[in-house]
Amino acid sequence: SKQSSTPTYATMGIDLKAGGRRTGHKSSMKVIKTQNPYNRLLIKLYKFLARRTDSAFCATVAKRLHMSKVNTPPIGLNRLSKYMTNKDGKIAVIVGKVTDDVRMLEVPKMSVCALSFSENARKRIVAAGGECITFDQLALRAPTGSNTVLLRGPESREALAHFGKRTTVNNPHAYDGVKPFVRSKGRKFEKARGRRRSRGFKV
Repeated sequence: SKQSSTPTYATMGIDLKAGGRRTGHKSSMKVIKTQNPYNRLLIKLYKFLARRTDSAFCATVAKRLHMSKVNTPPIGLNRLSKYMTNKDGKIAVIVGKVTDDVRMLEVPKMSVCALSFSENARKRIVAAGGECITFDQLALRAPTGSNTVLLRGPESREALAHFGKRTTVNNPHAYDGVKPFVRSKGRKFEKARGRRRSRGFKV
């Protein structure tokens, strides 16, 4: 009788030098990073609601409550009111701060739910007959996020001007408009090798 020749495989290790350890692939939502007791309770609340109501709104809010300060940029009243035009009776929801906009003369009446409000923004919303509510109040009013408009502030940090996008075959000029880390644009700054034919090469 023939013996079944099943090949035996050795389990290979990871080439740490070449590939490195897999870092950054774990979800940041497993551990609550913030030490703010109110935010920690909100995360608990919206995690529970997302699980029990099966609503995508609650899941998104829970995800955004976990985000760092850089990833929850504030939104100004002007942008907020622009997003809320023709949306009467709906609550604007911002997982972040709402700030005042001095360029805006009149604030329309609107209901806003946010993590925090600047003093003047709160005054102006209330003076216009609107209301500023917190996320625990929102959970009682709209546990599944019905009649709400989930909004985000603009992520426009100075650092992003230097980043650029992913280069692809269709988009080879992704790095053309990216701001260089150069002290100044002039004759003396980064104008030698790599910038002129007479100094080696030019790109």
